Amino acid sequence: MITDFTVKAADGSDASLDAYRGRVLLIVNTASKCGFTPQYAGLEALHRDYAERGFEVLGFPCNQFGAQEPGDAAEIATFCSTTYDVTFPVFAKVDVNGKDAAPLFEALKTEAPGVLGSKGIKWNFTKFLVDREGRVVDRYAPTTKPEDLRGDIEGLL
Repeated sequence: MITDFTVKAADGSDASLDAYRGRVLLIVNTASKCGFTPQYAGLEALHRDYAERGFEVLGFPCNQFGAQEPGDAAEIATFCSTTYDVTFPVFAKVDVNGKDAAPLFEALKTEAPGVLGSKGIKWNFTKFLVDREGRVVDRYAPTTKPEDLRGDIEGLL
């Protein structure tokens, strides 16, 4: 289950995803200098609209695609809060592919492979929807807008 993982918080400390047990999660690899970066606004809207019903967006900055997340944790946090008023958790920068890929993302890719069964994440803002039991329900392409996920999220709430 996804809630069994421990990840790094933005400050470098360990953060157990068990804190989100019983909640519907949308886990996203993010970047501050990407064509999809404006999706932060849509992700924040989902977070605000559904948080009281048991929903969380979890952001994981990643610099593996076009070096579009070059900043450190403080720069990323400042960008997210000042540009998009992000209030959902943004964790430490991770790799999502390759030998140093975060175990969380290895599990997400295994549970919800991409098109034609591919496991690799192709770009920033790939989204994974997780149900209240910690099971990965679906994977969405970077081009899928956050607002297009409302029906799927509501179905799990």
